[in-house]
Amino acid sequence: MNSRRSTLIFVIGSFAYLSAVLQRTSMGIAGVAATERFGGSAAVLSSLAVVQLLVYAAAQIPVGVLIDRFGPRVLMITGTALMVIGQITLALAPDITLAVVGRILVGAGDATIFISMIRLISSWFSGRIVPLLSQWMGNIGQLGQVLSAVPLAWLLHTSGWVPAFLSAASVAVIALIVVVIFVRDRPSDLTEQVRTNSLAIALTQLRHSFKRPGTQLGFWSHYVTQSAGTVFSLLWGYPFMVFGLGYEPAFAAAMLTVLVGAGLVFGPILGLLTARHPLRRSNIVLGIVAGIAAAWALVLLWPGIPPLWTIVLLLVVLGIGGPGSLIGFDFARTFNPQRSLGSANGVVNVGGFTASFVTMYLVGLLLDLQNGWKVAGGAASDLYALDAFRVAFSVQYLVVGIGVVFLLHARRRTRRQLSRDEGIEVAPIWVALSRTWKRRNGES
Repeated sequence: MNSRRSTLIFVIGSFAYLSAVLQRTSMGIAGVAATERFGGSAAVLSSLAVVQLLVYAAAQIPVGVLIDRFGPRVLMITGTALMVIGQITLALAPDITLAVVGRILVGAGDATIFISMIRLISSWFSGRIVPLLSQWMGNIGQLGQVLSAVPLAWLLHTSGWVPAFLSAASVAVIALIVVVIFVRDRPSDLTEQVRTNSLAIALTQLRHSFKRPGTQLGFWSHYVTQSAGTVFSLLWGYPFMVFGLGYEPAFAAAMLTVLVGAGLVFGPILGLLTARHPLRRSNIVLGIVAGIAAAWALVLLWPGIPPLWTIVLLLVVLGIGGPGSLIGFDFARTFNPQRSLGSANGVVNVGGFTASFVTMYLVGLLLDLQNGWKVAGGAASDLYALDAFRVAFSVQYLVVGIGVVFLLHARRRTRRQLSRDEGIEVAPIWVALSRTWKRRNGES
């Protein structure tokens, strides 16, 4: 473990995840082009992203079970091949029906990569470096969003739909080749049994993982932190900036890279905080959620068009939510044995994407409803008006707020289990801060 071979596995796997994020986020800069190519309402457009995330979320638990049974390498090869086929289908689709089929295949393939990589990191590395590498892997993967926001957006603008999405598929082809050649499930000298002998045993492990309060805490941590950035980057951020705020398309696409930059800067910091303060991980999650809520409130309540600095601030905070969601997988790693980690990670990864596709659909639905009311009242159609976006984006407070309630409930159960099983008492954060302040004053 922690060898040169481990590093090679990490680099190759991270590139495969980068490719998956590129395929996933390619629709984020193609919303306007998709409307022109396929036509339809905002709800129809949102279906291209929603169906992808729906498949992604629905596949997480089955993929986790399959990882526990067959290992991450097989799942990564299969998933990358599905993404190649899906992007080619989307590139050549003459109508919305085939486009949706392509996004379904992309979502199914994408569903295998991230939790396979989480499992590979746990198999090839040990110690406090594991949460740090999870953050770095997430950050490297998010560079795929940069590829979609800049070169892919430029190619879409200059060469058109087909060349752009075939180019995206070519990156997945390269990822498929290097995964087949280099990736292995675990070091050859690892004696611990990390695969199950049958699907029945894997399903039993899934039930046990799902019942653990720590796994549920990971699910809700992922739910509340990941969705806001995903909704913005995958679908509604680009139309919001182009039509609602009046930004040039190229500038709006480039602005999406701010999320990635924020993740690259704050991801390692969150990894260090997670490793050094494992009993305060939920407080970090809640702090991130509070920051996202405050940043959205500033933008949505600003009279008139919000200034550029407020949008940059929003993008930075949303970018922190990406690496913040990885804390959910650290909960899964802490409270589950290695042999069932695939199932536990699958459960956790359902969280954020469930919140994402629900929010995406509701935003599109609210935009359509408001535009319908305007037209019925005799006003001109204005689907992407700034005021309409203000109302539509506000639905996030409801979706994420529900998640916060369940997170606090899961945290109470997890802390009770820690107290019962290991004798660890976790004091409220303000009590811990007060004790630290008094101790330092006493020492001084």
